[in-house]
Formats: sequence, C-alpha cells, structure tokens
Amino acid sequence: MTNKTPNLLLPKGLIVSCQAPTDSPLHHPEVIAAMAQASINQGAVGVRIDTPSHIRAVRQRITQPIIGLWKQQIPGYEVYITPRFSDAVAIAEAGADIIAIDATLRERPGGETLATLITQIHQELGKAVMADVDTIEAAQLAAATGADFVATTLYGYTELTKTEFPPGFLLLKKMVENLAMPVICEGGIASTTMAKKAMNLGAYAVVVGTDITGIDSKVKAYKMQITS
Repeated sequence: MTNKTPNLLLPKGLIVSCQAPTDSPLHHPEVIAAMAQASINQGAVGVRIDTPSHIRAVRQRITQPIIGLWKQQIPGYEVYITPRFSDAVAIAEAGADIIAIDATLRERPGGETLATLITQIHQELGKAVMADVDTIEAAQLAAATGADFVATTLYGYTELTKTEFPPGFLLLKKMVENLAMPVICEGGIASTTMAKKAMNLGAYAVVVGTDITGIDSKVKAYKMQITS
C-alpha cells in the first residue's frame, strides 16, 4: 500500500484532464505541460495526463498531484486505460503520483486480474490507484480489491452502459452511498453547474477535460453551430 492516505495524496476539488487527440498540434508534451501548469496556477488540485512522455513533461513543471494513465489498444481486449502492469510501470517512472486504470469487469490482457494489478501497483511501485469504472458492481469490486479512489470515468463508454450518457450522476450517487472511499466524478462535465452538482452529490473531486482543454472539439462545435 502507499504510505499516504488518499486525502493527503489528492486534495478535494477540481482536477483538469490535459489531453489532446493524437492528430492535434496540441498533442505535444510541452503543450500539455503548459496546459497543466496553467490549470494548477488557477487553482486545480491536480491534473490527469496520458502517456509517459506527457507525464514527464508535466512533472518538470508542477509539484501537485499527477494522475497518470496510458491509453493502449490491445488486440482482442476492450480495456485500454493502463491495461497492463508494464504500462503502470512506465507512467510511474515518468512521474505520476496516482495510476489510473480500467477497473471495469471486462477481461484483461495477459491473464492479470484487477486485484493482482492493484496489488502490484501498491507494492512494487508504491503508487496509489484510481479505478475508472462504469457500473456500481465494478466500483464495489475495485473498492474490495484495494483501489484508493474510484471514478465514474467509463460510464457510457462500455457495452454495459452504451445506452447511457455521461456525466454519470446516478452512478456517482450510488458510489457515494455504498463506498467508504473517495469517489470522483469524471466524464461529460460540460459546465460549472454540472461540476457543482457533482460536488453536491458527494464527489470528492471532479475531473473536467474537454470543456477546459479540448480546443479541437470546442472549435469544431462552434463552427458547426455558426455555419449550419
């Protein structure tokens, strides 16, 4: 296990996800690092960063918590957020404080179980784990297997939840009511009103990505509206 309790690793508040599409000019370590530093300067308690090179660049600029992940598409498997322990090793070495992993009930590559992965991250890397889930059942399993944080990240993005749309406020409410651990609302937060609602429902923190850092998708949306 890590030697810090969750509330010392990550304060309550706003977490900004600083990511960009791989075909965007923004998908560059120094650009992502600038986004992260700007977010921290304006009061974010932490940032969520994808890929080792981006995490390394951000680590050089900030001392606040980095939630690290590595999106990897593994043939034959649907899990893609830090799917293997080797991916967790890479982002830990790059400077992440907390490792975000896909904690849905879907099959994992390499025969790893969720419990094994969380235990390895704790014991071999000394890092905390954020479990990205889609259902209350997945959240409960993540809690039972030792995750430090649980987040609604994958609600609406899996086969089990494909008819639902984030933000997962109903899932958030269930998680807050049933889990004795910090619950984070992530996915689909598109306004300050939504973020406030998540906190009022009991979220420990709220992750906002596209609505703050998603220049590509925001410009595209504006263009479609004014030219239609």
